[in-house]
Amino acid sequence: MYSEFPQWGFNVYFVAPVDSVDIPQGSDDEAKAARWKACMKIPGCIELTYNYGSESEDGRVYNTGNADTVGTADGSKVKGGFGHIGITVPDVYKACERFQEMGVEFHKTPNSGGMKGLAFLKDPDGYLVEVLPQGPMISQPVDCAGVPADGGEGYKDNSK
Repeated sequence: MYSEFPQWGFNVYFVAPVDSVDIPQGSDDEAKAARWKACMKIPGCIELTYNYGSESEDGRVYNTGNADTVGTADGSKVKGGFGHIGITVPDVYKACERFQEMGVEFHKTPNSGGMKGLAFLKDPDGYLVEVLPQGPMISQPVDCAGVPADGGEGYKDNSK
C-alpha cells in the first residue's frame, strides 16, 4: 500500500506480510482510510518514506533522510530522496523505554514535538527510524525522556 501527500512533499509506502485479498480496495477517501487503518494494525509493518526534491539534483544523491549534509560534496543540506523507515510496535512508549535502556539516540521522543505517540530514533549509521503504534495513535502523560504530553520541547523539524 502507498499514499501520496503532494501537499507535504512526500509519499509513504508500507510493506507487510499480508495477503493482497485482505487489503481494502477502492480509491475514495473512505477506502484510503481503511487501508491506512489496516496497515497500522499489522505487526511489524514497515513504512518507507520518499521525500520529494532530489529529482532535480544532478548526479547521485545520498541522504540519511534527516535533511542533513551526509553524502554531499559541498556541505549543503540535502532535501528529498529516501526519507526514513518506520515500523509498527504494540506499545511505542514501552519500546522507547527499551531503546533508551539500550542507549539508542532519539531524534524525537514520543511526547516531544507536535505529534504525540510516535518517535524517531537514529540507527548506528544515522538513518532515522520512525516508531509507530500498531493500532490507534495514543499518548501517555510522560515519555521515556520525562517529556510531558502537554509539553514536548526538544523536537525540531529539520526538513525545512
